Amino acid sequence: CISCFPPFPCLLLVFSLCPCLSMCLFSPGFTLTLCYYMGMCIAAPEKNLGYIHQVSLFWRTFLLLSVCLQLASWTLVIYWSRCQWHNHPISQALQAHARSTHSSWGSVATSINTEFRRIDKFATGAPGARVIVTDSWVLKVTTYHIYMALQSECHVTVTDSRQHQLSPDSASPTEILTLRVDSINPAVRPFNIQLNSTEYAELREKLRAPIRNSPNVVIHQTISELFLETFKAQVDLNQPYTLPTGQEVEPCIGCMQIPANTKLVRLCPTTDNESECQQCFCRPMWCLSCLGRWFASRQDQQRPETWLSSRVPCPTCRAKFCILDISLVQ
Repeated sequence: CISCFPPFPCLLLVFSLCPCLSMCLFSPGFTLTLCYYMGMCIAAPEKNLGYIHQVSLFWRTFLLLSVCLQLASWTLVIYWSRCQWHNHPISQALQAHARSTHSSWGSVATSINTEFRRIDKFATGAPGARVIVTDSWVLKVTTYHIYMALQSECHVTVTDSRQHQLSPDSASPTEILTLRVDSINPAVRPFNIQLNSTEYAELREKLRAPIRNSPNVVIHQTISELFLETFKAQVDLNQPYTLPTGQEVEPCIGCMQIPANTKLVRLCPTTDNESECQQCFCRPMWCLSCLGRWFASRQDQQRPETWLSSRVPCPTCRAKFCILDISLVQ
């Protein structure tokens, strides 16, 4: 497919284009009907389907419709391919963004392709309704089309929230959120995206466009999300850690997106308890969010009331620490 459509440098757009062509060339209504007739010529020679003038009116009509559908599909593909696929629906969607910042829809595709290759993009959803958020774009890739909006030109509204008691991924109920993406660009049609409520916080971190909540929509936070908020509030009250002169802050090894801003410093009083906190000699290597998720993942999920008072091993050196030993780096 890539070699057939050189004007599309964006792999995402190429893979979205291929199902469109498959719909026209390989769907049952276009190709399989003709293949079925040819197969019947071999499987049932007594019907003499190879001799058009001898077959019944039904088979003549069936063959005529099969050929007409095949010709119509190729006519549509030829129409789309004119002027370097200028008439294709995906090209039309790209042209809506070909304005001052982009000279043509090809440059828009190149911009999306560049950001799509980055590892820090947000991606979720089933293959037939994939949601992708890059630094500048909000994309929804369906089987036969791709919806796109610039983050600087759109706003997002949470329009619906549904609870599902059964989930293939977890034993607990799942909350599915529906968000509508509206653009100030009149050439861009609004579209809806769906995601799990557990991914909503990650989406908000990546999305720079404003997010509004409808008055009748309530987003229920999970226990882990509630704990992470309390975890961050408690760490803010701890004694900060001053970075030594000349030491540089490295990216967090958990997410590789933001600088490491936490240091484990033993601040608990000394006791005779075997599970007392230990001194950690690791340099700052984790951000507060990743360290909080690590802290929550090491807890007894059936006893959330003990999470704040428990101790966990350092993710790097395995020295035990509690929430009072976490200092923000200054």
